[in-house]
Order: sequence, then structure tokens, then C-alpha cells
Amino acid sequence: MIVATIYMLCAMTAALCTYLLLQAYRRGGYRLLLWSGLCFAGLTLNNLLLVVDKVVIPDGDLTFWRTATALGAMMILLYGLVWDAE
Repeated sequence: MIVATIYMLCAMTAALCTYLLLQAYRRGGYRLLLWSGLCFAGLTLNNLLLVVDKVVIPDGDLTFWRTATALGAMMILLYGLVWDAE
């Protein structure tokens, strides 16, 4: 029970970071905030998949999908840091 609570708190924290970063991008227009917000959106999805993998379907294996979403989120941030420099 405590593990599920911790997983959900991590997902909610990532979702809050996503919201705050995208809201700051909307107000300020700094592109790094956009890429960071999109990265955290992917990390939120990653955490939700972790909850599904470990709590909802404990016999299932979503390791590939969790890793793919984390990699996709990091690639979005990497693109923003390297190729979208102002």
C-alpha cells in the first residue's frame, strides 16, 4: 500500500511540474520552458505506467513501454537543449 502511494505521489509531482512549466512558457514564451514541460509530461506518463505496471497489473511487464516513454521524454529535452538554442 505504501509503495502505491509513493508511486502516485511521484506521478502527481511530475504532473505538477508539467503544469507549472507549461504555464510559465505560456506567460513568458521561453522555449526551454516548453521543452522542459514536454519532458515532464513524458515523465508523468512514465510514472503512470509504473503505477499500472507495479500496482494495477503486478503480473504484467511494461518495462519496455516505461523505458520507451522515459527515453522519449529525455530526447525531447535533449532536442530543446541542443538544436533549439536561441
